[in-house]
Amino acid sequence: MTYIDSVAGHRDEGGLRWGVESICAQLTELGAKIAPATYYEHRGRKPTAREVSDADLKPKVATIHAANYGVYGARKVWLTLNRERPSDALPIARCTVERLMREMGLQGAVRGKVKRTTISDPKTPKPLDLVDRNFRPLAPGRLWVADFTYCSTWSGWCYTAFVIDAYARRILGWSVSTTMTSQFVVDAVDQAIWTRGREGRDLTGLIAHHDHGVQYLSVAYSEKLDTAGIKPSTGAVGSSYDNALAESTIGLYKTELAKKQRPWKGLDDLEIATAEWVDWYNRRRPHEYCDDLTPVEAEAAHYAHHRTPANAGVSN
Repeated sequence: MTYIDSVAGHRDEGGLRWGVESICAQLTELGAKIAPATYYEHRGRKPTAREVSDADLKPKVATIHAANYGVYGARKVWLTLNRERPSDALPIARCTVERLMREMGLQGAVRGKVKRTTISDPKTPKPLDLVDRNFRPLAPGRLWVADFTYCSTWSGWCYTAFVIDAYARRILGWSVSTTMTSQFVVDAVDQAIWTRGREGRDLTGLIAHHDHGVQYLSVAYSEKLDTAGIKPSTGAVGSSYDNALAESTIGLYKTELAKKQRPWKGLDDLEIATAEWVDWYNRRRPHEYCDDLTPVEAEAAHYAHHRTPANAGVSN
């Protein structure tokens, strides 16, 4: 509240009308010097163009921030705000959004450290590393990465597994379980296979990269990949860089949902929220890596650009 607002607020306080001069005199004694003329000048002036614009933008900024799990920083709020504006409207400057968010006390989520859940069996044969830390394939359907994490609930620990296509960071499969059995990572990759199958995508030549966890080296998981024609790949033991993309996505999940929305009641509570978050992550959340497109938009743009014309290869 400004000194001007303080004068205006005290004029009718308690049902009594206080004089502007007496209020200004009291504020001056308290170290807040303000002249009655200043108050009257401010009261009679019209709001500036910036004040009018701020009054219009602040509710929109707050709505975008709240509608996206309260995790968006200024950059993503700025992107979303401009996306939602009419095409003929002037774009909003990023510095304006940064200033408004500071004034409203809004900020983005800050990621913490990811705790490793990998339990490796040194006796189990391991696939070769077919990725060599190159997580930038030239197209969708060439490289998947997989990993899982843990979440605390009132009824005990739950575990969430993800399968991500590395091209646009799209989550294709996920699964939530109360135990770290091989079946729940099989369920996640099975969903990813189903997702691509529903889209009519060919999995030939696809590599599925993961760490040395016993779940990913299990017979059930290996057979699932083999049946779908997918080649398994693992990185070095104990190296987070060899599965950095999957761990980065898990870091977002923990920061934007698991930790921010806790406490969780149990499996059902977390599973429903995870389904909603994955849909938001894939379809609404802009990714800087994807040139500020969502993963679904980035994949669609790739397929549209590389679509073979209907009459290609046909001679007259």
